[in-house]
Amino acid sequence: MNMLSFLGRTPSIALKKAQIECGEEAIVISTKKISSKASGGEDMYEVMVALEDEHDKKIESRFTKKISSKHDDKKDPKFAASVYDFRTEILKMQESIAQVQKSIWDPKSQLYDLSIPIEFAEMYSLFEKNEFDQEMTYTIMKKTIKQFPVNMKSNNKKVNDFFKLILRRIIPIKHEVPLRKHQRKIMMMVGPTGVGKTTTIAKLAARYAYKLGQNYKVGIITLDSFRVGAIEQLQAYANIMRLPLEVVKNPEGLVEALLRLKDCNYILIDTAGSSQYDIDKIELINEYQERVNEVPIDKILVLPANVKHSDLLEIYTNYSRLNINYLAFTKLDETKSFGNLISFSHKTKKSITYFSIGQNVPDDLIVADASFLIDCFSNCSLASK
Repeated sequence: MNMLSFLGRTPSIALKKAQIECGEEAIVISTKKISSKASGGEDMYEVMVALEDEHDKKIESRFTKKISSKHDDKKDPKFAASVYDFRTEILKMQESIAQVQKSIWDPKSQLYDLSIPIEFAEMYSLFEKNEFDQEMTYTIMKKTIKQFPVNMKSNNKKVNDFFKLILRRIIPIKHEVPLRKHQRKIMMMVGPTGVGKTTTIAKLAARYAYKLGQNYKVGIITLDSFRVGAIEQLQAYANIMRLPLEVVKNPEGLVEALLRLKDCNYILIDTAGSSQYDIDKIELINEYQERVNEVPIDKILVLPANVKHSDLLEIYTNYSRLNINYLAFTKLDETKSFGNLISFSHKTKKSITYFSIGQNVPDDLIVADASFLIDCFSNCSLASK
């Protein structure tokens, strides 16, 4: 066999050169990094391949004929078996090398360089499938490679459990704490059009009024007089649940509505949805809350789970002028990628309160829980309730 070496700035470039030069018959023997930017040069990888020459092919042809003849005559089956095992080992070697190639860190930005151990390749693939933030993936992988005990790498369950523990530590969660008898809590839902603020409020109202076993008094306020049918939709929910609904059309009216609902334990405020770029509408919400700035109001930014990380950050940037306290995610049933939820909440340092997992009121609402989100992440689908 002839041993040939090919160089490239990434493993994939070097491998492509080998395939062009030698064709698909070449057997990849090794892939390694031979120089680095850190040492003053440039990143360079070497792919070593083996290629049969004509002499090898002729010998192999004669061996194959002899083996076939001996097998037919049943004279020397052991020799045939040994050749079969040799080919099997070659195939196993190629599969192992393919796994190594898949686990080499090769981001589009070329900012990082990190070789992922084969034992972590499956988890690395899971991070990619979930569209996890690349910078955070790099940090997590680097720390895990450094801290994870070598003697435990062969235990797949322990590897997965270790990564789940890391994810659990970086997911900020706001745990639900039921109110005492005379406590009051005001929550204002804000966010873009169509994310499900009104439906989420209906689910929360049903939960607080009927599902916690405390007979809490719940009131609803809507500031959304822009969207056609918005008031009618919320009025229908309020009528079914026999809850008071206040319709407010100007900032002065919010003060009066809160006074009328002063006996309620929970007051839920719905706001008009708008594009994150419509700063005037976002500022209008600010005017409402400034009129009652002496009253503590939790501002919850409602976000859809089925948009990419960069879009979530852009929405948050423009809505942050409202002094957002917490996050709620909707449409978890409309995505298979959950890395954006984890990395976004970690980067903004805003705790998650609730997940909306469907359109059914009041059932499709889950109190935020790190284990639930990690299960969604691990399965690349909505976890069972």
